[in-house]
Amino acid sequence: MMAPRRSIGSSLLVSAALVFAGVAAAEDIKPVHGIAMHGAPKYGPDFKHFDYVNPDAPRGGDVRLAALGSFDSLNPFILKGVPAGGIGSTFDTLMTAADDEAFSYYGLVAESLEVPADRSWVIFNLRSSARFHDGSPLTAADVVWTFETLRTKGHPRYRGYYADVAKVEQLGPHKVKFTFVSNTNRELPLILGQFPIASKAYYEKVPFDNTATEAPLGSGPYKVSKVDLGRSITLERDPKYWANDLPVTRGRFNFSTMRYDYYRDRTITFEAFKGGEIDFRLEATAKDWATGYDIPPVKAGHIVKEELPNENPLPMQGFTYNLRRPLFQDSKVRQALAYAFDFEWLNKNLFYGLYRRTTSYFFNSELASHGLPSPEEIKLLEPLREDLPPEVFTAEYQPPVTDGSGNIRDGLRIGLRLLKEAGWEIRDNKLINVKTGKPFEFEILSYEPSMERVILPFVRNLERFGITARQRNIDSAQYEHRVDDYDFDMVIHLWGQSLSPGNEQREFWGSKSADERGGRNVIGIKSPAIDKLIELIIAAPDRDSLVTRTRALDRALLWGHYLIPHYRDAVYRIAYWNMFGRPLKLPKHGVAFDTWWVDQAKAAALPGRRRS
Repeated sequence: MMAPRRSIGSSLLVSAALVFAGVAAAEDIKPVHGIAMHGAPKYGPDFKHFDYVNPDAPRGGDVRLAALGSFDSLNPFILKGVPAGGIGSTFDTLMTAADDEAFSYYGLVAESLEVPADRSWVIFNLRSSARFHDGSPLTAADVVWTFETLRTKGHPRYRGYYADVAKVEQLGPHKVKFTFVSNTNRELPLILGQFPIASKAYYEKVPFDNTATEAPLGSGPYKVSKVDLGRSITLERDPKYWANDLPVTRGRFNFSTMRYDYYRDRTITFEAFKGGEIDFRLEATAKDWATGYDIPPVKAGHIVKEELPNENPLPMQGFTYNLRRPLFQDSKVRQALAYAFDFEWLNKNLFYGLYRRTTSYFFNSELASHGLPSPEEIKLLEPLREDLPPEVFTAEYQPPVTDGSGNIRDGLRIGLRLLKEAGWEIRDNKLINVKTGKPFEFEILSYEPSMERVILPFVRNLERFGITARQRNIDSAQYEHRVDDYDFDMVIHLWGQSLSPGNEQREFWGSKSADERGGRNVIGIKSPAIDKLIELIIAAPDRDSLVTRTRALDRALLWGHYLIPHYRDAVYRIAYWNMFGRPLKLPKHGVAFDTWWVDQAKAAALPGRRRS
């Protein structure tokens, strides 16, 4: 749901787009309040608020949250620097999503939009009431300037994400039109609603492409009130927020302040939470969930511990190969190393049986592939057969499985056979390349000490293959820079997915993003078949075809052995100090912490919780 460079024939596509626009102009196109990727949006034009909010939620109270690592910038738009947590809430967007729908957007800065049936262009009609924090109006000129600047000076992903936009025009003080290079990218009207709008006047005085230690002028519900660079940032709710009473904001953004404190790792963060320095925690460590909450505040009810259902696709996380390294360019090598990862032993001995092995890039959703390809999938895959692993057509992907005893002898045998086929052999207990005589050695780069308990058993099992793998922990800023530069052998990386995949798949797996510094194709995949499947997903005309095409892409990614899948769980594990109120109804697709509020009576009654 989130990018292509223009082809040699782009001028022809632009001409075609103008023809499409001309045809669409003959339609009776009326402004609408919202748009869904497929079908109609859930909420009608007269809706008062989202179903999962409390429209009368009290506002006020201070909340402390945690972030890992550090930050050195308040500029979220560029590649340079590490932006502070929460900074995105200081900027508004044209539209905003509903958390109880797969992919629907409703007007925020844009009061309405106009879209032809073929979705070859979109017009956004802006609210004349939209304002930046200094009271200056947010106009069409700001939207056009921001869009063009993001594509020329912003983070590289913007250039890819919005490359199918042929032209942006200001049609009036509060009217903007985007024309597309074709009518095949049906999600473009929605994803254009996502980009954060900056102030043109502000950036005429301040360099856009430099890291900032002072907060840029925004328009969102929060503004920066205090910064301790690298250590904490405090965001204060703007009492004059222009969009306070819109249907899409009612019942949301209720905290007076949100402070993000930075911690070195998860262990220290957990201790800070137990000590009352953090108010809300999304638990990501199975051991802590199973054993770490046996503490007096939990027993007394001062800390609440809950499991909430998660109906979103679960992120794919795993030991991620860098295909730019010759060592990992043979798929048999990549497949072989997966036999050294003993998930069953980890789950039994370290994770208290809480996790499930990830078997899809769209795990926990209807988008995940399963069984053998359907006839509809085969129709898509057959023309791409020469560029796909044969297993895509003949087998259901499953990662290696052990009995959990720690004995990986069977997997070791299979892995060594694959490595032998790839030109490696054991000499003096070392795996050696037959042609070059060089040993098999690589580095696993990490910034989280807590992941050592996952990495080190993997390293020990690799030793049984004759492979020398070294773990290297560095600080989060160094880590981010090295990943941006693709300066690593292997990392643990994660890709989140939505229920409506689209343009972002180009950034994740597309060939053109593989060489773009700071891109999200961390692996470095360059596959004509995967590129084609991505384009088919983007052009999917309805939900059924989107599901079929996504499953086909999933198979191609899985059988490419581009990473060693880790594990996930289909619940949100949350813990929080008992100081909050929240709506009775949860949205289907998230925790929606932005709909919670501080219950002042509960907060005042809590013992042992800091207030500074």
